[in-house]
Amino acid sequence: MRHRVKTRKLSRTGAHRVALARNLACSMIEHERIETTLTKAKAHRAYVEKLVTLARVNTLHNYRRALSLLGNQEDAAHKLFHVLGPRFKDRPGGYTRIVKLAKPRLGDKADRAIFEFVERSSKDAAFDSDSE
Repeated sequence: MRHRVKTRKLSRTGAHRVALARNLACSMIEHERIETTLTKAKAHRAYVEKLVTLARVNTLHNYRRALSLLGNQEDAAHKLFHVLGPRFKDRPGGYTRIVKLAKPRLGDKADRAIFEFVERSSKDAAFDSDSE
């Protein structure tokens, strides 16, 4: 039975899960849209959403908390607080979306998904529409 079991272990050790969460969050902040497996996207949605919630209020304490969760990635923390935080200032939650892709990954048939922010910059949105 799975009563009161919240975390998805993703067949990784604890340290590997922390590193994966940090890497996915940094990539998500940097690119605002990433392609990953459906399970990883669902497992790390809450992690990214909590970071954006921290960034909505730009205080030194929140900045240091986010920096700690991002593994001291200054570039990601700077973009989080100066670009994404103000963008989602008036939104009460639900900053990310997961879109399932039709075709599974070729190597292992894992379900793929696009993990992206709901509101993206016009520059990124224009680039994505050109590439499709």
